[in-house]
Amino acid sequence: MILLEGSRIYLREFNLPDWVGVHAYASQERVCRFQPWGPNDEEQSKSFVKQVMVDAEQMPRTRFVFAIVERATEKMIGAGEFNIRSMNDRSGEIGYIVNPDYWGQGIATETAKLLVNFGFEESQMHRIYATCDPRNVGSSKVLTKIGMTQEGRLRDVLLIKDGWRDSFVFSILEHEWKAGMCNRPGA
Repeated sequence: MILLEGSRIYLREFNLPDWVGVHAYASQERVCRFQPWGPNDEEQSKSFVKQVMVDAEQMPRTRFVFAIVERATEKMIGAGEFNIRSMNDRSGEIGYIVNPDYWGQGIATETAKLLVNFGFEESQMHRIYATCDPRNVGSSKVLTKIGMTQEGRLRDVLLIKDGWRDSFVFSILEHEWKAGMCNRPGA
C-alpha cells in the first residue's frame, strides 16, 4: 500500500467503500462540468472505484489513483491520480478532483505537490504534465502555484458534454522540481 503524506491530508490507495466519498462529489454537475464524465449515478461511482482497484493490481503498474483523506476528520474528500505515460521518455501526468466543500482551502495544491513528488521521487520521471480546461481558473492557479509552466493550448482535444474543449498544458521537469524546495509537500 502506497501512502503519500502531507500536512493536512494524506493520499492512500482506494478501498471499495470509498465509492460513497467519490459519489459525494462526482454526482455534482459543478464538479464535472469540465470533465468528459458525470455527473455520476451510484453505479458509475462504484464502477470507478472498482476499476481503480483493478488498475492497482496491474504489473507493471502505470496508473496510481489515490483517495484524498483529510487528516483532522479521516474523511475521504477527493482523488488524486498519477499516470506513467511513457517509461522510455520518463513522462507522467497528474490529475486531481476535490469535493467542492473543500474548494479554496489549498487541498488541490497539496495534492498536486504530493503527486508530482511521487512521480519524481518514486517513479523516476523526468517530466510531469497536467492539462486543464481553460475555463477552470482554479486548476490553472494550482498548477502554476506548484511550479508548473504553461506550455500551450491544445485545441479541440476533448469532447465533453457541451462540445469540443481546448486544454491548457502545464509541465515541470525533474531538475526544476528539485531546485524549487518551496514546492515540496508540506511547504
